[in-house]
Amino acid sequence: MHALKTPVGRLASARVGAAPEGHAGRIGRAAIAALHDELALHPKPGLVSLVDSGSHHDMAATTFMRSLFALRHYFVAIAALGARDAPFAELERLGRDAERRMLQATSGVNTHRGAVFSLGLLCAAAGRLAGGPVTAPALRQALLQAWGQALDQRRSKPGPPSNGQSAALRHGLRSAGDEAALGFPVLFEVTLPALRAALATGLDMRPARLQALFRTLAVLDDTNLAHRGGLAGLAFARRAAADFLAAGGAGRPDALDHAQAIHREFVARNLSPGGAADLLAAACWLQRVCAAV
Repeated sequence: MHALKTPVGRLASARVGAAPEGHAGRIGRAAIAALHDELALHPKPGLVSLVDSGSHHDMAATTFMRSLFALRHYFVAIAALGARDAPFAELERLGRDAERRMLQATSGVNTHRGAVFSLGLLCAAAGRLAGGPVTAPALRQALLQAWGQALDQRRSKPGPPSNGQSAALRHGLRSAGDEAALGFPVLFEVTLPALRAALATGLDMRPARLQALFRTLAVLDDTNLAHRGGLAGLAFARRAAADFLAAGGAGRPDALDHAQAIHREFVARNLSPGGAADLLAAACWLQRVCAAV
């Protein structure tokens, strides 16, 4: 239970340039901090936060903290692999090892499998940019140049599918693997711009992150939602997000009350947009590590 002894504030305060571990260390520390950013945000529809467990009966914030502690070296290590242009097979091996450590720390509960994959890849791409400026366009280009072909081949590789992959195949949706192979279009074209735009209007970080989450939820093929609620559940979630945004989004005075009401509806329907949560965490990480270009 060492994870519970790690101060939450220490995880949350990590910034690029805050520690002497070098480029890979700064990238990895920012990843853990960004995952804590996502965990700390409330109210999030159906998702685990420091306030409640949302639609999840098998996990709580303490489960996520144990997971974060178990993953603290993984993101540094995969950024270091990226810095030496390691082949995708090495990244994948490291990711599988990290996933095993996560499951050991959480007694088998899947807290961060999606982040191990998506944020791990992004850390590797940022590692590849060592010695130059880390910008969102450069990072996306580095990812596709180095591992785009392998990611594309991975989509058609046979193997036991995850719940999300099964839902994507069943309903004709774009999976997390598809998003990665395309260079994370929703992240770079929706989530990150929404976060930056909200901050530019003067919103504080909490409502800005909430705005980015709902922007993402309105457009993403979130296979976690499809797994839990089918296409009807996914459609309900998208409508709820679109209604939130149309009513003024996170900038309206009662935005938190509106978001809390949506949260209750998601819990009642057992819906949890884990894919959107992963992209929000990735956007928080980008906000920490990238120059504002």
